[in-house]
Amino acid sequence: MQPLHQRCSWNATESMKANRTFNIQTFGCQMNERDSETIAGILAQMGYTEAGDRKDADIAVINTCSVRENADKRFFGTLGQLKKIKEARPDFVVCVCGCMMQQEHITDKISEKYPWVDIIFGTNNIHELPELLQELSRKRKEFGTDIRSFSRDRHREVISVLDQGGEIPEGLPSKRRYVHKAFVNIMYGCNNFCTYCIVPYTRGRERSRRPEDILKEAEALAADGAKEITLLGQNVNSYRGLKNSGETEKSVDFADLIYMLQEVRGLERIRFMTSHPKDLSEKLIEAYRNCGSLCPSIHLPVQSGSNDVLRRMNRKYTREQYLLLAEKLRAVSPDICITTDIIVGFPGETEKDFEETLELCRQIRFDSAFTFLYSVRKGTPAAGYGGQIPEEVKHERFGRLVEIIDRCSAEKNSAFEGRTEKILVDGPSRTDPSMMTGRTPGFKLVDFPGDVSMTGKILDVRITEGKTFSLTGEPLNSQG
Repeated sequence: MQPLHQRCSWNATESMKANRTFNIQTFGCQMNERDSETIAGILAQMGYTEAGDRKDADIAVINTCSVRENADKRFFGTLGQLKKIKEARPDFVVCVCGCMMQQEHITDKISEKYPWVDIIFGTNNIHELPELLQELSRKRKEFGTDIRSFSRDRHREVISVLDQGGEIPEGLPSKRRYVHKAFVNIMYGCNNFCTYCIVPYTRGRERSRRPEDILKEAEALAADGAKEITLLGQNVNSYRGLKNSGETEKSVDFADLIYMLQEVRGLERIRFMTSHPKDLSEKLIEAYRNCGSLCPSIHLPVQSGSNDVLRRMNRKYTREQYLLLAEKLRAVSPDICITTDIIVGFPGETEKDFEETLELCRQIRFDSAFTFLYSVRKGTPAAGYGGQIPEEVKHERFGRLVEIIDRCSAEKNSAFEGRTEKILVDGPSRTDPSMMTGRTPGFKLVDFPGDVSMTGKILDVRITEGKTFSLTGEPLNSQG
């Protein structure tokens, strides 16, 4: 059976001008980046080409994130900027999608206050975009395109948001940013219900892809030149796929999947995001010892070093258990780079709680950390908790935490000086075109002199300087 997007009739595009273009702006995590690659692939398959700036595009897509309050503010600011384009070009199409759209109060707000938005869709029905564009074409014929005439009772926008995902659509096209590396979704949704997090409400319950489908995608990516894949899921450690085994189906866990992908010809590096401590198994830890393709890095969000705070967050592990996991990981892979997420100012966090977080950071010595000020997310349990921390206290604590994290990162990175690392080259540096940039197996960012011919190669680079957020080096060869 053809994928849904391929079964759609393209009558909607027949009356539109040729050489249509699109632009996608993505907020949020790697899951959103991967969704945007799929959206770009669908539009490219429909005959659209990518425009570098949304003001030059015929379709603007904003893929939203609802995890942090700052992303909300940036989204609505961006949405406001699109009004002028719409007024100048009434046939300009504005699409908004992603996690924020899974919240009814957000879609209601957009419908009421932003009438220049044409299409709203969620995280579970990206594959329906062709049909949504077709429906928009029909409504434009009925209602016109002049935003000055829009009114709420005319329902001229197209809204399609599924609360829960059904069967995972396979075979969707993708327009990847890089040839030499790729994101691969292995599961969708989350069952953890951390009290601060909106994700289970925006991406639904956990659904795992079949291992055969993941393996097929990885093989196709490797054949197309990908040397590295990053496996994506809200909690990859809870992956449970069903594999056909004769007349029965066999359950495959995340470690099993890693071992399967280890056998893909041409695939040199395997990474994954994100890993929940409560589900990190001994079997997966051993995979760091046994799987040469599994990169020596792990992003293991701790969120807090206080057992009391972890309990209120519903994280389902203790600081002692987390410390033990770090110890086990370093026992099997001494050079493993451990990164984390930390929330500052969770409701009820005392000075003692925060000091326990600082002490955990000193003990673990993270290679880096994403640090966040707690922000209220409407619809989560923590939004109704008492003991909300004043902003000035959050900021003061945040500064102390960042000082420790940055100092440790600088010390860790300085230890790389004089070492030779194998760098997968991503391309020119954004800040200095004369420098190339890439990643170590442990995901350290390295800048070094070179040219675009190095892109996609794995080079030996001698590290000459370790800085707080990156490394600098000299290439020892130009082949890879």
